[in-house]
Amino acid sequence: MNTGPTEVELQFLARLLEGWGCPPQRSLEMARQLDRRADQLARQTGRSKPDAMAHLLRLFQQAASARQSPS
Repeated sequence: MNTGPTEVELQFLARLLEGWGCPPQRSLEMARQLDRRADQLARQTGRSKPDAMAHLLRLFQQAASARQSPS
């Protein structure tokens, strides 16, 4: 049975996203969207959901770093 993340897991993910620049008022919804996308990516590629989530988090972190670094 595939269950979604717990509220604690979503809150943790939301705080992580905030640390990378996600607005606090949007971070929980972004965390939910990220979880759904990780599910979708795992199904499409045959990788595990944790692998898919790690991949998405790396992409998010890279984008956040690119926004913060001076041009």
